[in-house]
Amino acid sequence: MKTGLGKIERQFFAYIQMRGQSTVRTGELRSPLQLSAPRERRLLSRLAKAGMIARVRRGLYLVPLKLPLGGIWTPNEILALNTLMANWNARYQICGPNAFNRYGFDEQIPNRVYAYNNRLSGERTIGKAAFTLIKVTNDRLGSTEEVSIAEGQTAVYSSRVRTLVDAVYDWARFNSLPRGYEWIRGEMSAKRISVEALLKDTLRYGDIGTIRRIGAFLEREKVNNTWLMKLERALRPTSSFIPLIPTIPKRGPISRRWGVVLNEPT
Repeated sequence: MKTGLGKIERQFFAYIQMRGQSTVRTGELRSPLQLSAPRERRLLSRLAKAGMIARVRRGLYLVPLKLPLGGIWTPNEILALNTLMANWNARYQICGPNAFNRYGFDEQIPNRVYAYNNRLSGERTIGKAAFTLIKVTNDRLGSTEEVSIAEGQTAVYSSRVRTLVDAVYDWARFNSLPRGYEWIRGEMSAKRISVEALLKDTLRYGDIGTIRRIGAFLEREKVNNTWLMKLERALRPTSSFIPLIPTIPKRGPISRRWGVVLNEPT
């Protein structure tokens, strides 16, 4: 334990270690440590600023069961995210750049965690863990897989197929087109995903633009028309056209079936 801790700080960590708990809430320390409300607030604030505990939100802190050598501690990203989501009784799934890296689509390791959830939006920092929280409706949560990690925590990720759909659906947020099409092409070629699974998640979690783009892309990939008709039935005729790749000029042949300008380089 870090040397130079005051009496009350030592009592705090002794109490936490004795209880074996990973969180502490405002009001919880007053009786066992005989603290007034202002002294308790100052203690928790002081420890958080010193990097010995991590503030999850006002009145809730993550604490180490054992303070590491040097006294500086930060929770791992999944522990922090699970604690925050549990506090809000929220469902979540890690998505975007983190999922791209997990499934080997992108070698870049994100410096923050992106998570769809049904309660919170915006950026948060817990200790040194940074989060981009994307609030979505309940019907946009699903198609996930759970991953066990250290410290008994379980991380919830978007599935491989769902991640590919989101690369098209959320292209502006994740800067994932046209790379997403290459990922889909590679995953289908390697038979790591099926057309049926891709269509199912596209119809359930995509919007009209996603359906149109994936339909046009799959048609160019010469996917059996029986599969394409499943997507087509979800569309209405349109006289407006969207680009297959939104990040380059909208020039190229037009697919009237999908309402898409096929501006992907051949």
